[in-house]
Amino acid sequence: MKKSTLVGIMTLGVLLFGVALVGLNKAYAHCDTLNGPVVKDAQMALEKGDIIPVLKWVKKEEDPEIRAAFQSALVERAKGAEAKEKADMKFFETLVRIHRAGEGASFTGLKPAGAVEPIVAEADKALEIGSVDTLTAEMSEHLTSEVKERFERALEKKKHVNESVDAGREYVEAYIEYVHYVEHVDKVVASKAGHHHEESEESEQESHDAK
Repeated sequence: MKKSTLVGIMTLGVLLFGVALVGLNKAYAHCDTLNGPVVKDAQMALEKGDIIPVLKWVKKEEDPEIRAAFQSALVERAKGAEAKEKADMKFFETLVRIHRAGEGASFTGLKPAGAVEPIVAEADKALEIGSVDTLTAEMSEHLTSEVKERFERALEKKKHVNESVDAGREYVEAYIEYVHYVEHVDKVVASKAGHHHEESEESEQESHDAK
């Protein structure tokens, strides 16, 4: 499988789960959750007193701020259990905020561990076991189901399109949903993965809703 194709499929999976939850054109990330990869690396770094595991999550020019926050956290952690908990959370928030800012994504605070979407958890699991076969099979099945559902609805409405104005409008509504879904999926697969999709897709949805 080509790398570009795999990136497209992985991005599509996140999109499709978002579709199932809140409708078309919105995707989610999990690096701002307490059991996401960024916080996991931060926990390991703090326990070992070694900042290296977290630096990969930020851009080079942001190293100084992260290093300063890390040293501050280490000092505070030595003051007791309560201080340790507060210091850890402060560092997690700083790291995740800077990481997401570097990717062009917003940060509204850390989310609970259970906030990780199932499809994203499956994507992480695929990396852990070294195989993407199960993930891509599930995503392919979901995509086929979603497209087929919209297609069949539009096809059924088309049979009655000229029976009345209301019937015609029902067809147009089903047709637009079907075509827009396919169009958006195609754009996501053709684009590069990244946090900026969260904002760009939401903006597209807002623009579409305003029409």
